[in-house]
Amino acid sequence: MTPCTDRDEWDATVLSLGGHPLQLWGWGALKSRYAWSAERLVVEDGGVIGAAQVLYRRLPWPLKSLAYLPRGPIAAVSDRAAVLSALAGHVKSTHGSVTLSIEPDWADPHSPLEKGVADEEIARLEQLPPTGWLAQVAAAGFRRSANTGLIPRTLIVDLSPDEDDILKAFNSSTRQNVRKSFRAPDVRFGLVTDEGDLTQVLAINKETGRRAGFAVHDDGYHRAIRDLMGERSQLLAAWEGDDVVAFVWLVVSDATAFELYGGVSPRGMKLRLNYGLKFHAMKHVKAQGVSRYDFNGLLNDGISDFKRQFSKHEDLLIGTWDKPLSPLYPAFATALPKVRHALKRGLPVALAAVLSRSRRA
Repeated sequence: MTPCTDRDEWDATVLSLGGHPLQLWGWGALKSRYAWSAERLVVEDGGVIGAAQVLYRRLPWPLKSLAYLPRGPIAAVSDRAAVLSALAGHVKSTHGSVTLSIEPDWADPHSPLEKGVADEEIARLEQLPPTGWLAQVAAAGFRRSANTGLIPRTLIVDLSPDEDDILKAFNSSTRQNVRKSFRAPDVRFGLVTDEGDLTQVLAINKETGRRAGFAVHDDGYHRAIRDLMGERSQLLAAWEGDDVVAFVWLVVSDATAFELYGGVSPRGMKLRLNYGLKFHAMKHVKAQGVSRYDFNGLLNDGISDFKRQFSKHEDLLIGTWDKPLSPLYPAFATALPKVRHALKRGLPVALAAVLSRSRRA
């Protein structure tokens, strides 16, 4: 196990292994501004067999910390269990964390799925005994967890076909809306580079959050994504004249484009420019050699219904798996759903209160 403290060296390792953009240095630097710390680890066995950017969140005594791998670790199928075992041993011996929680960019053995598959069917698949390499992960002491941060049900578009074939995979009305948006007068698509345009994007993001009923980060957080991820942060927009009317914010590795956020104004919805922007974003990253476009989660809501129009299938990742590293893990796992909302807002003291109540019960 070798720690890496050089940004260029780390990112080169992640990219050479086909890693996810949330494993790049800049993402760990971003999270380190918001109550986390980051450790970058290379796993070797006669050569590099894996890598992981581990995020640590301090928790009230005696829990010490939560160790978390967003879309990590990076490892070939044959090395996954060994890499996870090595990481868990390191985390336990050096940090004493209550658990190592992973949400890797690894397809579930049952993926891909039919579009619109029922939640009950996904739950049934997740309850089946793991087989193959996933059984090896379970044998290494990892267990499936319901305390999910990144949604495992998603849509990943293969960008390796030519653009016409990618477009053909959309449903017919979506293709029409894409073509219509490209013909709209006084409309353009491109990268956001101007501060005034970024301000318009952030306003649309807030309004989209209010409309859809989800919380959004403050403006400083979004500007930190831009600053700390550098060229790996790619914010694309649709303009009508000088007005931003739709945006999609990506983080990008050599292999994967991952949607962080997206939004559209009422005017943009009327012109269907969010359709054209999605296809423009796919073409934009495809031109860079990126082979996968991940829509970042599907739920049963209007936004997810919009996403589903861009493919004839859905994808399922393995979800969240925990390796308990402390006798306190059961209490932690029970309490976490009740305080996850508070934890995201920097209030780990709430967990202590819940644990205290659970001990008195």
